[in-house]
Amino acid sequence: MLDESMRTAILQLHEGGHGLRAIARTLQVSRAAVRTVLRRGTAEVPRLARAERAHGHEADIRELYLSCRGNLVRVHEELAARGAVVSYQALTAFCRRHGIGTAPPKPSGQYHFAPGEEMQHDTSPHRALIGGVTRPVQTASLVLCYSRLLFIQLYPAFNRFTCKVFLTDALVYFGGAAGRCIIDNTHVVVLRGTGKAMVPVPEMAAFGERYGFGFVAHAVGHANRSARVERPFDFIEHNFLAGRAFRDFAHLNQEALAWCERVNGTRKRHLHASPRELFAAEQPQLTPLPIWVPEVYALHHRLVDLEGYIHVGGNIYSVPYQLVGRRVEVRETKDHVRVFEGPRQVAVHARGLTCEKRRVTVPEHRPPRGAFAAHVRPCPPEEKELAGAEPVLAAYAAELKQRGTTRWTVALRRLWQLWRDYPRRPLLAAVREAAHYGLYDVDRLERMVLRKIAGDYFARPDVPDDEEPDDEG
Repeated sequence: MLDESMRTAILQLHEGGHGLRAIARTLQVSRAAVRTVLRRGTAEVPRLARAERAHGHEADIRELYLSCRGNLVRVHEELAARGAVVSYQALTAFCRRHGIGTAPPKPSGQYHFAPGEEMQHDTSPHRALIGGVTRPVQTASLVLCYSRLLFIQLYPAFNRFTCKVFLTDALVYFGGAAGRCIIDNTHVVVLRGTGKAMVPVPEMAAFGERYGFGFVAHAVGHANRSARVERPFDFIEHNFLAGRAFRDFAHLNQEALAWCERVNGTRKRHLHASPRELFAAEQPQLTPLPIWVPEVYALHHRLVDLEGYIHVGGNIYSVPYQLVGRRVEVRETKDHVRVFEGPRQVAVHARGLTCEKRRVTVPEHRPPRGAFAAHVRPCPPEEKELAGAEPVLAAYAAELKQRGTTRWTVALRRLWQLWRDYPRRPLLAAVREAAHYGLYDVDRLERMVLRKIAGDYFARPDVPDDEEPDDEG
């Protein structure tokens, strides 16, 4: 079929006085085609009026589309069962032309950002060769929208603590922050809601306020809104991670930083400049960093076990043996695990990003060679008082400690409280009876004491003083 430009040329040559044969020879078309165009007298291309095989079944197709839950394969099967002779390709083309189950594509627009107006953050799963093993990693990326300056780091997993560590490193790399940070609807930042109705977690909102920016989530399914940060992920997978091997995560992130420096210094054809050159114009518009950038840490509270270790993030770290059984505060930072007893730091360990669980022991945290086990933990004052009490109570306390688990100090403290609160005679009788039957449950021992003193302290008014109530009373 002749296009509109060819039809226009035929009409112009005919108006110039050229004959049918000359026009056909010059434009290398058939004389019948020239004759048809001259007969119509217009350059408009006629539309083909061709009957559709599925036209008479439109009502059935719309009904079956709803009943088959949008599955066109099932729609085609049901149409064939009803006697309609329509191929699957003709059915899908008919549905596209008539808007059955599909909507016409919307043209994509462009987003223009002023310097320092916006930055975008997202993560993507990849696989990297680390220590000779291909491992799954989470690639975190932050991009300045105006200059396209890129910063990436890779982690074994990505949580709220890791997010704050990454954003702090990225903002230090940029030397400031843009006015808003676009994210997808990730639970790491989002407390509730999506899109414009998103409410960030107070912890993350406070983090953004410290550096002068706010988190904004794009609408669900509107990934183009964060295209600045989405686009480099494919480049990261097929350029940075392709053909590279890394010793550990520290080496991986060092190489990632060096790769960012090379990429940010490379001239981009669509930008007509390199991101580093455009960043020179954007940097003065960024919100500067505060005069003090605090170290990001996750706060934990741990009870030192009987071996003198604490468990943090699946790893085991030693602490001074004098702290066995005590509660300590642990601050897990990007590079260290710091242990505090009150305001004083008592231990510090290097924290590396690894996929394997580690057991870290500092020789200075172990007791001296040949020291007695009693020196590992000072004797609690309650234990000392019970040891100097009645022999039956001291023996019961010693056996209770011997049979106890890591919470034997709690059981001894409960026994000491019973010794201070209840009369001696019923308490010792209950202790003697419990030891005879091998009962070393302090809660049960207390019930036995209460049962023995019930008649003395909780006597019923209808029972004479000289009458002893039975066990049922």
